[in-house]
Amino acid sequence: MTLLPPPSPKKVKKLLAFFTPEIPINQLINSFQPSPETGILLLAILIGGSTGMGVVTFHYLIELIHHLMLEELMGKIGNLGAWTLAAVPIMGGLIVGLMRWRTQDFGPGLSSLIADTEGKPVKHKLRPVTKMIAAAVSLGSGASLGPEGPSVEIGTSFGVLLSDILQVSQERQRLLLGAGAAAGLAAGFNAPIAGVFFALEIVMGTTSFATSAVSVVLLAAVVAALIAQIGLGSQPAFALPAYQVRSYLELPLYLGLGLCASLISLTYKESIRIFKAGFDGNLPNLHLLRKIPQWFKPIIGGVIVGLVGWRYPQILGIGYGIVQAMLQDEDFSLNLLLILLVLKLLMTSISAGSGFVGGLFAPAMYLGASLGSAYAKILALIIPTIEQYMAAPPAYAMVGMAAVLAGSVRAPLTAIIMLFELTRDYRIVLPLMAAVGLSVWLVERIKPTMDSNSNLQQIGLPELKDEKVEIWQQMLVVDAMVYNPQRLLGSLGVLDGAKMMINQRSRSALIIDESNNLLGILSLEDIRRNLPIWGPEVNSLVDIRENFATQTLLDICTTDIIYAWEDEPLSEAIDRMELRGLHQLPVVARDNPNCILGLLEKEQIQLTCNLTAINKALDHYLPALPTVVN
Repeated sequence: MTLLPPPSPKKVKKLLAFFTPEIPINQLINSFQPSPETGILLLAILIGGSTGMGVVTFHYLIELIHHLMLEELMGKIGNLGAWTLAAVPIMGGLIVGLMRWRTQDFGPGLSSLIADTEGKPVKHKLRPVTKMIAAAVSLGSGASLGPEGPSVEIGTSFGVLLSDILQVSQERQRLLLGAGAAAGLAAGFNAPIAGVFFALEIVMGTTSFATSAVSVVLLAAVVAALIAQIGLGSQPAFALPAYQVRSYLELPLYLGLGLCASLISLTYKESIRIFKAGFDGNLPNLHLLRKIPQWFKPIIGGVIVGLVGWRYPQILGIGYGIVQAMLQDEDFSLNLLLILLVLKLLMTSISAGSGFVGGLFAPAMYLGASLGSAYAKILALIIPTIEQYMAAPPAYAMVGMAAVLAGSVRAPLTAIIMLFELTRDYRIVLPLMAAVGLSVWLVERIKPTMDSNSNLQQIGLPELKDEKVEIWQQMLVVDAMVYNPQRLLGSLGVLDGAKMMINQRSRSALIIDESNNLLGILSLEDIRRNLPIWGPEVNSLVDIRENFATQTLLDICTTDIIYAWEDEPLSEAIDRMELRGLHQLPVVARDNPNCILGLLEKEQIQLTCNLTAINKALDHYLPALPTVVN
């Protein structure tokens, strides 16, 4: 037998280094050089698989703590009286408080993780395991919160960890974050389609779906939902009754429910904000709470929740059982439904404000189910004859769940798809869309979103903030316009004009007459659309020249002009551009539309906003920089 020569020390060292823990995982992945398709599949499997297993573990942990506290503990002390039920949330608050005292911080929430992907300096140390345990203790001990928020954060934590390991770009980090969020919601609700829409609608904040991005999000949600079904069962979160269509004239009643849902959504979000500010001591007459350490506040919240839960145990915990009872049309009196609606709203706000860990999806659906059931009962009480034209109260409870959820998180597509996945009944879609659409529309009208700029995101601009005031809203058109745009005579031939724009590397040009009056605006896209298509009818370059011989720039430019003024807010000009899908606006004098002052272009807006944001940030370290001149 021929013996192979021993490997050289250099090869041995390289081989050992390859298997040592110190080698970065991204070098290991790069050594295989996977194709983009393979890379997408691997990322989806990694995020979806790890999120699915994390959510399954989280749910089993909630059940374990619930069993220990509400069954084992209450079995031993319950004979002392019903008041002992209050001890369970108090003990949960004590445990969460001790965990806060030990760790000080449970890690960033979803909003902070999204801000990280936008380049904002809010990096936090991830503590996904600690936060998962704190959430399990909170929910298992009766805090009025839900498991979906922690489930989503489990997925986003895996996405952030993977992006840090792979050292990906900011755009790819946002994609992995969205894939993790989709996987978390898909596994937590057994609703993979709703998870995908949640990621695209809330986390990624986009309405343009690139194929590669959607592929990662879709596959991650499918893998996570599959693992969750294996570990937790394939049944949906709620067993919903079949929807009955009594009359299509019932649709206005659902619009009324959407109106009520918008008010509950606004009250719900405002109540959470107020109680958080109150526990932080930022409200009048509550400044003494600032002196109380943060770790002690969950105990205060546990005492309040426990005392209320002693009298109304229906508000304790996640509340899926109570929601299920409402959907099965069990006997809930109108007074009880209204009491549960108010108490659940208050106890959720106290739980979140005092420092318990959990999500707000489940309480929103609880509120929606209570509202819908009460709404149906009130209608039947006010107009007894209308009952024969109405669906049963569970139908209104189902629609109310989606309407309040959509209004509170401002995610109408996610709420609609989620309830459709839960009901698996297409007939409910029409009243569902009506109620959800009206609820979200009213919420936006009453309290517009102050921390997001849809128009900026639509044209690809970053969300810029300085002391909670967005920079772009303070800017004027004069700050972002091009002062010397290219100008071409309208009588110029198309070929000559196109050549001049190419030589000047201009995306657009203003079309003028001999007196320098503005006639229209021309873009490279206008020229491209008017180029002849080579085919049987075009036999030579001579034909092309002949076809263009009679065409001038005035013939192909846009003459129906939308103007901008140099002294108007930049946000208003962006609104006009987005409303009509324009890429540029001529800037003219207010008293003379023919007096051209400049040109406003999307690319220049983006550059100006970025430069302004950097200049604002540098103000803290350097003297004021001179104004950027185009």
